[in-house]
Amino acid sequence: MSAAVSAPMNVSRETQEKLELLERELRRWQAIKNLVGPATLDQIWGRHIVDSLQLLKLAPEAKTWVDLGSGAGFPGLVLAIAGQERGLKVHLVESNSRKCSFLRHVARLTGSTVTVHATRLETVIPDFIGKADVVSARALASLTQLLEWTEPMLKTGTTGLFPKGRDAESELTEARKRWTFEADILPSRTDSEARILRITSIESHS
Repeated sequence: MSAAVSAPMNVSRETQEKLELLERELRRWQAIKNLVGPATLDQIWGRHIVDSLQLLKLAPEAKTWVDLGSGAGFPGLVLAIAGQERGLKVHLVESNSRKCSFLRHVARLTGSTVTVHATRLETVIPDFIGKADVVSARALASLTQLLEWTEPMLKTGTTGLFPKGRDAESELTEARKRWTFEADILPSRTDSEARILRITSIESHS
């Protein structure tokens, strides 16, 4: 990993070593399990790890974090590793069994405070209503769909952090047809065209 990639995130040496372990294990498992898009393997730090890390600073007080559709651990497992020093507890929700095996494996190796929920997100969300500080989802679904899933959490004080691409504004416009909510549109540190949507105070129009 280059210093140029890691420096802006200001992680400790211990955290950096654990993130490097995540990278090594991802490369090792990828050959057999195909956990991420093969084209992104040469960009693991910028495309996946640092892109995930930036969410941590957007919710500095969070203690309980729910990550939906965690895949190979982006952003949830990265956040658990980096947030371990501040006592962050992360729940990873992933229905793919091979990806769940990878998440548990790396969480065990890094000593991260992680709970892996090997099920569909619709079955887990009711358990976190009023109990999570943040809910996140990366490259999982449109904002409208994400809000449909997470509305019960967002209505009870949970903050939504949803990384989006160049269509973030149009996704917001579409979602506002159904809900009224507060939205901060935040720049991405890893992609000048990407945005991070921070959603709070949601109310349905119906």
